[in-house]
Amino acid sequence: MQIVSEIEPLRQIRRHWRQNRETVALVPTMGNLHAGHLALVERGRQQADRVVVSIFVNPTQFDRADDLAAYPRTPEADQAKLAAAGVHCLFAPTTATIYPDGGLATRVEVPGIGELLEGASRPGHFTGVATVVCKLFNLVEPELAIFGEKDFQQLLLIRRMVADLNMAVRVEALPTVREEDGLAMSSRNNRLGRKERALAPGLHLTLREIAAQLDDYHSDFAVLQELARQRLTDRGFQPDYVEIRRQRDLAPATADDEQLVILAAAWLGDVRLIDNLMVG
Repeated sequence: MQIVSEIEPLRQIRRHWRQNRETVALVPTMGNLHAGHLALVERGRQQADRVVVSIFVNPTQFDRADDLAAYPRTPEADQAKLAAAGVHCLFAPTTATIYPDGGLATRVEVPGIGELLEGASRPGHFTGVATVVCKLFNLVEPELAIFGEKDFQQLLLIRRMVADLNMAVRVEALPTVREEDGLAMSSRNNRLGRKERALAPGLHLTLREIAAQLDDYHSDFAVLQELARQRLTDRGFQPDYVEIRRQRDLAPATADDEQLVILAAAWLGDVRLIDNLMVG
């Protein structure tokens, strides 16, 4: 596995692959890798000749300095996992490499979808996400980029950006990888204390309970959303939001919509967890 941190060596590798007519899959990450990330890598190996994984803790998508500082970083363990998984290139740039002017001089914004839910709770978050993913697509020039469905709103935002900007990359999504107790795998799970970790599966359990009650409430989604928030509170969470939305655009769901997604964000102590469940 080749490991590069600068742009020009990355482009040299990419030029060599292009000359050999080899296709490239990109898996963008922020490191602290788990089985969910490795599932994306495996899919990339199945779909392309070469796999590039990027590890970059992107400061512009954090709305709180303490969250950025606390984000777990495990570079040596990550490198070992990626080498064992058959990754061809690890791109691990510094902040100065990605933002040579110190921040977002040029920004990529996706109005509408970028302002809902996570966008409303974390101002500026999706501007940082869209900008850095656009940069990575420009640097790696992948034919395929692979993301997990746990960050469902992010996935839709990236697909919209790709479509609007006519980017020559196919975006593929894989289902959320979960622990045995249902908790969605996330790097932030490592920050949970023993007590919080025992409570954490209650987030996914609540989503499953609400999904099972959709027919009973005859699409009275506001009542169900409030019920879900109360259940999360009773289970030790501080809910941020629970929303029942249309899968295709995250507009508020109506009785006529068949493809739904239930999205939630909630705090356990000082750790904020997100999850979703698709229905239909």
